[in-house]
Amino acid sequence: MLAFAAAVFFLIITPGPGVLSTAGVGSAYGFRPGLKYVLGLMIGTNLVALAVVSGLAAILFADDRIRTILLWASAAYLAYLAFRIAFAGAKIAFIHRATAPGVMGGILLQTINPKAYAVNTTFFTGFPLAEMSFSAEITLKFLIMNAIWLPIHLGWLWAGVALHQLNLAPRTQRAINIAMALSMLAVVALAALAQI
Repeated sequence: MLAFAAAVFFLIITPGPGVLSTAGVGSAYGFRPGLKYVLGLMIGTNLVALAVVSGLAAILFADDRIRTILLWASAAYLAYLAFRIAFAGAKIAFIHRATAPGVMGGILLQTINPKAYAVNTTFFTGFPLAEMSFSAEITLKFLIMNAIWLPIHLGWLWAGVALHQLNLAPRTQRAINIAMALSMLAVVALAALAQI
């Protein structure tokens, strides 16, 4: 169980579209709108996990055409976000929209987030827990995953809010934007390489 909890922690805390966009929403819109976005991400993550556990994701991804369409759609969207981040200029502005993305924005991001599928597949197909029934193991994994997932995302949200409140030099802000964009592009590249 400790190995599973450690895997959950390290796979979720690493930069990916969910945590990077959470920091961006916190930086751009503040904590309260960010909470709605985090709620959407959490719902989306659990929907992806249910798709993995139920086998729906495997059925969909078994069709090369569907898998390719979903891969390119997610890659295009994540590359677009990375582009917006990298060229935000000398101010930290991960996401520039008139209103915060909200709950639905979080749900939609997770449903096309290749890292969410890879991570949930790892969680639910690996790390067998001590001799227990399938339903008990899945339930326990969902509980552990969410208990770790939520504080990590709230931490990233807080980091985005705190980053906004700092008076950083324009050069530093530009470097942060580029680092975040490169991190998102790395996720896109890894997802594409996994399909080859």
